[in-house]
Formats: sequence, structure tokens, C-alpha cells
Amino acid sequence: MTDGPRTDSVSDDDGPPPGHLTAGNAPLTLYIQNLLQRLRVLDGRRPMLWDITVTGFWVVVAVLDYSTGGWRTVARNVDAPEPLVLLMSLCFSVPLLWRRRRPVTVLVLMVPVSLVNIWAGAVVQAALLQLIPVYTIALRLPLRTLAWSGLLMCLPAAAGAILIPGASGRQLVSYLWGIAFVTMLAIAVRTRREYTEALVERAHRLERERDQQALLAAAGERARIAREMHDIIGHNLSVITGLADGGAYAAAKSPERAAQALEAIGTTSRQALGELRRVLGVLREPVPAAELAPQPSLTDLDALLTGVQEAGLAVRLTVHGDPPPVPASPGRQLAVYRVVQESLTNTLKHAGPGATAEVTLTYTPTGLEVRTTDSGGAPQPPGNESPDHGRGISGMRERAQLYNGTLESGRLPAGGWHTRLRLPPEDTSP
Repeated sequence: MTDGPRTDSVSDDDGPPPGHLTAGNAPLTLYIQNLLQRLRVLDGRRPMLWDITVTGFWVVVAVLDYSTGGWRTVARNVDAPEPLVLLMSLCFSVPLLWRRRRPVTVLVLMVPVSLVNIWAGAVVQAALLQLIPVYTIALRLPLRTLAWSGLLMCLPAAAGAILIPGASGRQLVSYLWGIAFVTMLAIAVRTRREYTEALVERAHRLERERDQQALLAAAGERARIAREMHDIIGHNLSVITGLADGGAYAAAKSPERAAQALEAIGTTSRQALGELRRVLGVLREPVPAAELAPQPSLTDLDALLTGVQEAGLAVRLTVHGDPPPVPASPGRQLAVYRVVQESLTNTLKHAGPGATAEVTLTYTPTGLEVRTTDSGGAPQPPGNESPDHGRGISGMRERAQLYNGTLESGRLPAGGWHTRLRLPPEDTSP
């Protein structure tokens, strides 16, 4: 059995939901904005076509005013020569073709025609077309040019009012009202346009700043990932290399020691892979929290030194002073761990067989000092003060600077190498 029609369903004739804008219920302002936008697009693509259209419209209006005799309804001299009236109508309308490129020139050309219009008494209504170049001047040119243009337009009417008392007073008043109206309209449009352009420029500037911030953040993240991968890969591969060399040496005489070396290589490799997965996880989709592990901290130094000892480097950890009651932030602990790790890695690479190392952590009221020394090292070429030409020393120095600390590294007078990291207390400046 089928169910009957639902009485609470919405039919197709219910219309759009409230607030939905369609062609039928869109506000008038939105319709006008869309129309103006289309006109701007057309004007930008074919400006000459738009100029010809506007000029042609006003030429037709001026010719109709002449042909229908409309000019006689306001003319002071209805017997003015008709060819002169037609010529003046064309002289007021045809120059509008150049109103946007040369508005001042167009107005200057119309002023003598306006003077003839007043002198002949025809009072051709096409003389009001002078307001169009005045509007363009107010819209695009400085206000000083607008003032001179308004004065220039009113000169013929003012001269007529002086030479012919009572004849051109009304025309002068109409000119003044017309200039005031088109000036206010042009200033309003100009202000709105400049405001819109400022908003657009601000939006573009914000977009550029956003892109620059994204690039800087990406560059910083790449540098951080490169630094972490250098510390992880460099240290663990050095340990694995030492273990492999020791295992190969002990394989013939002590198979048990070789087996221990292979087991340590596997443990170190798995640890390195785990750390790499955590670092590279920022480049992939987020993984479940249960699969993540915290970054190394000061409590992991014992495990680090154990791995280094298994690689064949005798190392000892000494702690002076009492740790602060509040543990250091994870970032500071990671920085100390990585500096110690990189220092011991350099010792494994360059100190040679039989070398020993010592790590000293000193807690003081002025901060934390970490010193790593080794007892030997291959001779360095003159002028070469660093056992690592890559990212090692620079990476340690960057980590120190990140927490307002300092890092010193160099050769000891009695031989060997030392690295000293100083970190101030939390929330203090260097």
C-alpha cells in the first residue's frame, strides 16, 4: 500500500525562499548597478562606439528642436535665420564626440557659438549641451579648471545681460543653476569612484600582504623541517655508521658483539623512521593523535647518550645546579636536545677513534648553560673553524636565537671541540 501525498510538503508554486534575490524581486538599486556595470564594460571595450552613440543622440535632439520649431517657443527673436539656427545646433552637439578626450577644448569651441546665440536672439536650447563638457571637467580634471570652465561658460550670458538689459538674465540664471547641478553630480560621482578605487586598492594590498605572509610562513616551515630532518638524519646515520663499523670489526672475533651491533642498528633505524614520520606529518593529512609521539625533551638525553655510546663514543652527562620548579617549555627543551644531538653527531663524524665526549648541563639563576666537549678530532685546514660545513652549526645557532640565547663553538686549546649553549630564563630578553 502506498502512502498518500504529504500535506506538509512545499509545492513548486511556493516561490523562492525569503531573502532570495531574483530578477522579479531584486531591488531597483541592484538592477541599476547591474545596468551601469554593463555600460562600463561596453565603454571600456568600445569607447568610440559609446561616444558616437551619445553624440548621435544629442545631434538628433538638437536637429529635432530646429526642425519642429521648438526653439521659437523660447526665442527672443523668432525671425532669426533658420540656417544659422541649424548651424548653431550642430555646433553645440557635434563637438560632444571629443568631450572626454578634450573637454576644455570642446567648451572653448562652444563659447563663441553661445555668444552668437545670445546676440542673434534665437536662444537655441542646444546651448545647454555645454553642461556636458563641464560635467566631464568636474569629474576628471582639477577643481581650478572647473572654476575657469564655469566662468568661461557664463561669460556670453553675462555679456548679453549687460549689453541687452533684461534679455539674457534668465539665461544667465539657468546657466548658473545648471553648472551648480552638474558640478555637484560630478563631484558625488567622482568621490564615489575614488572611494571605490581606494577600497579595491586596499583589497589588492591586503591580498598581496596575505600572499607574502603565506610565503614567509611556508619558507619558515621549510627551514624548520629542513633543520629537524638534518638533526634526525645526520645524528642517526652517524650512529648507524659507527655501529656498522664496530659490528664489521667484531664479526670475526666476537659474533655476540656483532649481533648486538645489528640489534642496535635496527633500534636506531626504527627510532629515526619514527621521528621522520612525525616531522613529515605536517606535509600530509593529520594523523590520529594516538599515533603521534611528543618531540624529544631533556628527559630523553639519557636515551640519546646511550645510543651514542653504543655507536662507539664514550660520553658522560654531568648536571650542576637544580632545575627550576617549573619545567622549561617543550620548544626550549627540544632546542637543548637538538644542540646536544648535533654536537655529539659532529664528534662521531670528526673526532676519530678513541675519542671521548662530555655533556654538562648547568642550571643557574640567569638561565641554562649546556656545554659539549670532545677530547680529539682530525686536524682542520687553516681558516676552517667548524667541523660541519652544512646546516649543523647554523641550525644550532638558529635554535639558540629563537629563544634569545647564544651559541659558541670552536676548537679547544688542548685539542678537541666544544659547543656552548646559553639560554636565558623564560620570558626574558637577552
